[in-house]
Amino acid sequence: MAKAATAARPIIRVRLVKGLRGTQARHRLSVKALGLGKVNDVRELVDSPQVRGLINTVYYLVRVEE
Repeated sequence: MAKAATAARPIIRVRLVKGLRGTQARHRLSVKALGLGKVNDVRELVDSPQVRGLINTVYYLVRVEE
């Protein structure tokens, strides 16, 4: 049943395009919460307000493909 619920929700791809050196600790934690570790890592995430909030926090480090 969980797969059916996530299949209806849109998926976004998030790519880390900049390194984390020199960024705020809070921003590094947000990138880690998105599941990204190294430059050019890509994750496919369910589009939700929580994920969008994390992306908005680190907008200058990531690229979003909808």
